[in-house]
Parts: sequence; C-alpha cells; structure tokens
Amino acid sequence: MMKFIKSQPVLFISFIAAVITMFIIPPDKSYAEYINRTVLIQLFALMAAVAGFRSVGIFEKITGFMLEKAATVRTLAVILILLCFFSSMLVTNDVALLTFVPLTVLIFKDIKDEKSLIFTIVLETVAANMGSMLTPVGNPQNLFAYDEYKISALDFISATLPVCLASGIITLALALIIPKNPCSSQQKKETVIPKVPTAAFSVLFIICLLTVFRVIPDYVCFICAVAVMLIFDRKVFAKIDYSLLATFVCFFIFVGNIGKIEPVKNFFSEIISGREVVVTALLSQVISNVPATVMLSGFTENGLQMVLGADIGGLGTLIASLASLISFQIYRKSDGAKPMKYLVVFSAVNFGMLIPMILLQIFVFAK
Repeated sequence: MMKFIKSQPVLFISFIAAVITMFIIPPDKSYAEYINRTVLIQLFALMAAVAGFRSVGIFEKITGFMLEKAATVRTLAVILILLCFFSSMLVTNDVALLTFVPLTVLIFKDIKDEKSLIFTIVLETVAANMGSMLTPVGNPQNLFAYDEYKISALDFISATLPVCLASGIITLALALIIPKNPCSSQQKKETVIPKVPTAAFSVLFIICLLTVFRVIPDYVCFICAVAVMLIFDRKVFAKIDYSLLATFVCFFIFVGNIGKIEPVKNFFSEIISGREVVVTALLSQVISNVPATVMLSGFTENGLQMVLGADIGGLGTLIASLASLISFQIYRKSDGAKPMKYLVVFSAVNFGMLIPMILLQIFVFAK
C-alpha cells in the first residue's frame, strides 16, 4: 500500500478526496454527469498514438538527425531544449521529457559535464511545461479546460501564445549560460522506422486531433485507438497512463460533489473570481496543475484565465507539474546524480520564472 501511495500520490489523494465527498453527497444517477467522457477518450487515444510513435522509434530518428548539427555543448543543449519545447505542443510535456531527458543523460555522461547536464535537464523541463501550454493537446489540463469550457482553438492559442513565446525566449536566454565547449558526443545509431505501423499511428494521431477540434465524434476516436493497438502493437495498451485517467475520474467526482455543497461552492467562487491566474498558479504549487484545474473548474466561468494560471503554475515547485517529477526521477536514477544540487538549480530557475510570468500575464498580456 505504501509503495502505491509513494508511486501515485496524486491518484491516492484524489481518491481519498472523492470518497470523503461521497459521504456528504451519496452516489446517485447524477454522478454520471460528473464524468467528462470526451476528455477521458481523448487522453486515452492521444496516449496510445504517442506510445505507438515511441515504439516505432520516430523520436529517436528525429533526435539523431537534429544532434548531427551540434558542434558545442551549448548548441547540443539548445537543440534538446527546443525539441522539448516544440514536441510538447503535440505529444504532451510528459512524453517530451520521457523521450528526451534519458537521451540527454546518456549524451552528457559521455561529455562528462555534470554541471551542464543538470542545467540542460532543468531547462528542458521548463521548455516542455511552457511549450505544451500553447495547444489544447499539449497537456492534460489544457485538454480538459478546452473541452469543459468549449473554447475555440483560435481563442485558446491566441490566449496562450504570448506567455508561451515569452517563456520560450527566456528559456533560450538562460541556455546562453551553458559553455560553448566542443561537443564530441554524437548519436550514430541508425533507427529503422517500420512503415506500416508508423502510418497507422500517424492516422490515429490525426484522428485524435480532429476529435479534439470537434470534427470527429469521441466514440469513433476510441474505436480507432483500440483497433490500431490491437492490429499493430498490443504492447501499447500497457504503456498508457491509466493512473492519470483514474485521477481525472476521482477529481470529476470530487468537484461534482463539492459543487453541490452550497457554502463551499460560494467560498471558492468568491475566492477565485477575477483572480483565476493567481489562485490556480498558487494552488498548482501544492497539488500540481492538473488536479488544480479540475478542482477549480467548478467555481469559475473564466476557463481561459484559469488554464493560463495552471500552465504558468507548472513552474515553481517540483510537484507543480507532474512532468517536472518525471525529469527529476530520470536524473536521480542516473549514475553520479546529485539530487540536492539539481533541486537547487531547479528551484532557482523555476521560481525565477514563475513570478515574472504571472505578472506579465496579469498586467501585460491580459490587457
């Protein structure tokens, strides 16, 4: 039990929160209305498509091509940071970091530059968290808010673009700290991409996007995802993050029940009204930005400002974004890791960006 709690703390907390509210609001037929089926299906299908891409080696192919262009440690770091920034817009921040951080560890161990390794991973994490905010499919909280509030794709990207662009510029500016030492480590391994499975998962990914943009019904997307996995790679079923789906279900129940408790509903509605960015960003520091978004969605109609607060709130503490925990865990398990040094650098960079990003959104971009 303790092992499960340590490995899935957010799921455990969300489950306990849901169970507690069930004693206050006993289960009935209205519980079915709490669950956002479309979000769950979209997340499931997107995770299937991306896991399929990883299994056929697409990310390794792209990375190998890009790394051929690196001549210095700084150039190498910038390439990896940009890969995380732009790939996260389509394959989520979690997947971007799961793909590129292990590669970064291997390359920098060859270079024997521990200081640059830590700084590069921290900036990759920031890049993935901030790049993913641009699109509805970039991270789970975006996908949820996009569907829950029925936001148009144009409105969504228009709102998130300024912060995304500003954070990207700042991240690249910070990368200039990395020394321009010669880079002798290059990945020479040739990756062979199987054509048919790649085409199948590519079609599935397009279907996912069309579902997100409300062109294709969600049930069609679900059927296609299951069919593609069954036909082309059944191992992908095991690579889907079911704990994330379960966490969403628990928070749907929790938020739905809380919304029926009038005093609690009034309190949260009063606190968050007009302060969506700050409140969501601060709450994200404690419970992470995905559950913060789901929890606060029941108390505000301003979904865009709330999701901006959640995305910006991915900066800050290590648990503010679960993607940040992924990077830390990968680095912590590497040979010669210095976790405390990593945390110091991580905190300095993240809190150094968190406050300016909040202020920019409130006083500049929101005007």
